[in-house]
Amino acid sequence: MYWIALSPPPEGERLAWTWWALRFTPRVALVEEAILLEVSASLRLFGGRRGLLQLLLKSRTDLQPPPWAAGPTALVALALLRCKLRSQAAPAPVPDGLPLELLSAALPHVPLLERTGIRSWGQLRALPRGGLSRRFGAGLLAALDAAYGQRPEQYPWETLPEAFDLDLELDCLATGTHELMPAAEHLLRLLQHWLQARNRGVLALELEWTLDLRRLNGVRLPPREQLQVRTAQPTQEMAHLRRLVGEHLARARLSAPANHLRLRSLETVPWGGATASLLPQEQAEGERLHQLVERLSVRLGDDSVLVPQAQQDHRPECKQDWRPARAHEATPCADSDALYPTWLLPQPLKLRMQGETPCFGGPLRRLARLYRVETAWWEEPGPALRDYFIARSPQAGLVWIYRERPRRLAQELATSGPFAWYLQGLYA
Repeated sequence: MYWIALSPPPEGERLAWTWWALRFTPRVALVEEAILLEVSASLRLFGGRRGLLQLLLKSRTDLQPPPWAAGPTALVALALLRCKLRSQAAPAPVPDGLPLELLSAALPHVPLLERTGIRSWGQLRALPRGGLSRRFGAGLLAALDAAYGQRPEQYPWETLPEAFDLDLELDCLATGTHELMPAAEHLLRLLQHWLQARNRGVLALELEWTLDLRRLNGVRLPPREQLQVRTAQPTQEMAHLRRLVGEHLARARLSAPANHLRLRSLETVPWGGATASLLPQEQAEGERLHQLVERLSVRLGDDSVLVPQAQQDHRPECKQDWRPARAHEATPCADSDALYPTWLLPQPLKLRMQGETPCFGGPLRRLARLYRVETAWWEEPGPALRDYFIARSPQAGLVWIYRERPRRLAQELATSGPFAWYLQGLYA
């Protein structure tokens, strides 16, 4: 057996280290002031004792490595950890030379045992077992046997919750949403440890703060207020979520001072990991596009960040619509039967005529007829009948134009003079 005892700082890091330790072994227990790990079954998987300790203690850049100790049993590892915390060297031999006060079960009896000359585990173990059990109880004898590996150690093993849901009491009342950010960052760090241990990626989470007042200026207040944050792609990286939460909180307001902050996951999916090309130039640097879009949508408003959405329409200017980027995914607008220009004008430009020849930077020479577009009378903004052409302009190069035909055959027969010509797009 090989046990590791960790002593993380008490201010909120205990739970983070517990979830982090579960990545290396399922046998993790909270015993008194320490986190105990039994890792004998995991040593080969992580490269032996040195490799496992390296990964456990130094691979986390966001957590300060805590004091630790290791031993053949949990109680020995815990005793050695207490020696280290007291800046005392462990007396040899171990465990016989360990002082009695390092064994929790012996603490109530230390004054009496010291008066009889018993000051170490080895001296206590040398006493007659029957008399020791009758005088000090069976609990001390059982703990001594467990410390020497003669009795199995049983602890309630820690497990990860199925969903992340933590509530944190604020150090002081928050009167503005910006004062919630430190607590939110702490909860986001815990969320990252939970996601990594569960091998999940988060898509949606919710922040909820508890209001300290029930009424304000005679108006009844809700007990809690919520704020939801969503991402387009699952993630375990908290830098983007931290920025999103900060943007959301900057736009929110508190109805009254808050005393608690709660963070819970609304939607998670199995995490497949982040893939990267073997070629260095293929690895993207900086912020991803969807992260930039989400952050700008929160800061500027959904109506200020738009993406194209394909529409079922024959008219080129109606083939796409613009929707909020966070609400819709962009859909490409393509037509295999049409060679569309690279730039469509926002509104078709009516061309001046030189006789029966349309002009744009000079007379246009038609090169190819593309196709005819005809829409029905019930469609918005009414029926249309157009003949599209690719033409060459002396100044603008290749352009896309169309001829608008009359909507009725009688009108076409009665029309005297040229048709109306419009410029629809430009080719790069």
